[in-house]
Amino acid sequence: QVQLIESGGGVVQAGGSLRLSCAASGRTFSNYAVAWFRQQPRKEREFVAAINNSGGSTHYADSVQGRFTISRDNAKRTAYLQMNSLKPEDTAVYFCAATILYFYAAASRYDYWGQGTQVTVSS
Repeated sequence: QVQLIESGGGVVQAGGSLRLSCAASGRTFSNYAVAWFRQQPRKEREFVAAINNSGGSTHYADSVQGRFTISRDNAKRTAYLQMNSLKPEDTAVYFCAATILYFYAAASRYDYWGQGTQVTVSS
């Protein structure tokens, strides 16, 4: 089992920045790829970004490419999502998820999920 806890959400004005954290406990964190997803009301969960277990490979949704950066610190058992140039359409609940070794864009491929953290971007 891997337990994930997100933090760092909040309210920010358009153009601002936030950094989300995903703290892991349980099994060896460095064995797991981590992804961030987001979900808006009445919409399906949407892939945002992912990083493989070593941190050497990343992937982003087109909508956040160039604005968001995913990273991880395996020694601290934590993954991060740095979000810059935020837009009102980035408003959502953000979830981190983990799966063994390599990442996928499909939510169904992830075995472990955090509880989510709300990000609200005001215009």
